Amino acid sequence: MSGHSKWATTHRQKEANDAKKGAIFTRLANVITIAAREKGGNIDMNFALRIAVDRAKAANMPKENIERAIKRGTGELEGVTIEELTYEAVGPANSQFVLKIVTDNKNRTAAEIRHLLSSHGGAMGAVLWNFDLKGVIRVATANAAGISSDEGQLELIDAGADDVKVEEEGVTIFVSPANLQKVKTFLEGKGVATESAGIEYVAKDAISVSGDDEQKVDGLINAIEDNQDISEYFSNLK
Repeated sequence: MSGHSKWATTHRQKEANDAKKGAIFTRLANVITIAAREKGGNIDMNFALRIAVDRAKAANMPKENIERAIKRGTGELEGVTIEELTYEAVGPANSQFVLKIVTDNKNRTAAEIRHLLSSHGGAMGAVLWNFDLKGVIRVATANAAGISSDEGQLELIDAGADDVKVEEEGVTIFVSPANLQKVKTFLEGKGVATESAGIEYVAKDAISVSGDDEQKVDGLINAIEDNQDISEYFSNLK
C-alpha cells in the first residue's frame, strides 16, 4: 500500500510544495476559525483551538495567518461565514471515507465533492456504521523512547489511554475523546513531543487493496488531499 496511513498523510502535509501551501493554509485557517468561534480565542482555555493551531504550526503556517484566523472566529475581524460538515463516501474496491469539510459555500462544495468522487469511481454513501470516534495521538519513533516500552505503555493506560499501538513510524495512542486532553497533557509533562493529536474516525474493520484497485484508490486519495474544502479525511484502509 502506498501512502494510506495517517503517518504518511502527516508527512506529506508537512512537506507540501509551494503550489499546495495556499490551499493547505486556507484549510487550516478555516479549522482554526471554527474552533475559535465555538469556544473562544484563548488557546489555553480552548483545547480544540490549541490542536488546530498546533496543526497549523506543524505545516509552517505564518503566525499572522494564525492570529487572523483566530480573530475571524472571535468576531474581531469581519469575514465570510465558515461551516463545518461531515460527508460519508464509498470509493473503489469497497473503500470507505469520512470527509471533514470546512466551507463558506456548502452548495458549491457539495457539488464539487460529488464530482470529485464520481471522477474517481466513488459516490456519497453511508459508512459511519463502520467507524468509531476516538481521540488519537501519534508520537514519532524519535520521540517515543519513554513510552514505547511495556512500562511506558502501562503508564499511558494508567493516564487514560484505551490502547497503544507501536509501529515502525512511531507510537499511536487511542483514547476516548473525553480523555484526549488529559493524555496529551500527561505526555507533555514527560517531555514527549507529539506528531499529531485530535479526534478521528477509526474504522472498526479495515481492508487492504492492491493492483489496479490500489491505483484507483490512490487517485481518489490524491484528489481528496488536493481539495481545499476537505480539512481532514479518514478511511477504512490499512
